[in-house]
Amino acid sequence: MPKYLVIANQTLGGQQLVRRISELAASAGSEPTQLHLVVPVTKTDGTHQWDYPPIDRYIPDATVLARTMAQARLDHEVERLRHEDIKADGEVTDNDPVDRAKALVAEQKFDAVLVSTLPHHLSKWLRTDLPSHLDRALDVPVEHVEGSAGPSV
Repeated sequence: MPKYLVIANQTLGGQQLVRRISELAASAGSEPTQLHLVVPVTKTDGTHQWDYPPIDRYIPDATVLARTMAQARLDHEVERLRHEDIKADGEVTDNDPVDRAKALVAEQKFDAVLVSTLPHHLSKWLRTDLPSHLDRALDVPVEHVEGSAGPSV
């Protein structure tokens, strides 16, 4: 059974990533494809984004919002993939996915890692060259999929 590690956040469910996952599943033929999705929480500046303490009581800070959105994207995409008969699970992790990817690759066998980013002019991950960092850190092939954001959740 082919097994892939997918690292994505805002591009989960986006057209280009969906197409690439479908191609991988189709190339496996009748054998089921398995995916493990890692959704890093978008880094926010500081722990509290609001200037006035009374507002903090009503509006969660940016870190809480980012984690909630990452979890919602993950849940939505796992459900969508399961409807396509793709075995999928996943986790929300800290902002930098390199350490988590290294740990997962050490624990499990993956055929490849897909890292999905927004286009270069929008992607913090491309400005920090995340695909190359993953390629150097892992002993499995790393494929970069650049694309649009997925559906809002």
